Amino acid sequence: MATKKKKLTAETISDSYIEFVLLNGKMPNSVYEFSKSNGFEEAEFYQFFTSFEQIEQDFFKQMFDYTLSMIHKSDNYETYDAKQKLSVFYFTFFEVATANRSFANYLLVQEKNKLKSLSKLKSLRNSYLEFVKAILENPIKSDIEKFNKVQSKVLVEGAWAQFLSILKYWLDDTSPNFEKTDVFIEKSIKASFDVLYSVPFESVLDFGKFLWKEKMNM
Repeated sequence: MATKKKKLTAETISDSYIEFVLLNGKMPNSVYEFSKSNGFEEAEFYQFFTSFEQIEQDFFKQMFDYTLSMIHKSDNYETYDAKQKLSVFYFTFFEVATANRSFANYLLVQEKNKLKSLSKLKSLRNSYLEFVKAILENPIKSDIEKFNKVQSKVLVEGAWAQFLSILKYWLDDTSPNFEKTDVFIEKSIKASFDVLYSVPFESVLDFGKFLWKEKMNM
């Protein structure tokens, strides 16, 4: 009796690609070779992806989408303020990232070209900016539309810079269960929201002390 061929999906292709990379430390030589070794035709690969690079970009976007699906399952999420929503997102995202750390590390740390490394976050960046744009309010109230647009752009780009700083810290973190990343997230969010919306110097100073202490330890 003939064995039924396993249904080919974007997920099965992505999983096979990740497994190959983690076992071999490099991407396959060609789409043709990769497809043949996994029992499907090259043309079938292109029904889902145009290249291996697209799989890599999609990897981070899928982590983002999964994170959002997880946090929206909470009955209390919609009642959270912007600070709480961003905190929940970060803690959940990096919990998901930790479960996939080997491949994330391969994509972002082993790539010597830093600009190429950042390009792998392009799809994630687009989704993340839409997310923060929806939850963050402009700190300065104004009736001038142009000013509000500029203010909003600065706000979301600042949030992206914060995300990248947390990502970098997580990639370098060697603490058990990445506990220091959790502390970094907590202090970073508190300091940024205090600066934007209330400006008490204590939390900014506390975050600065944490960063200085970590730099000295390293």
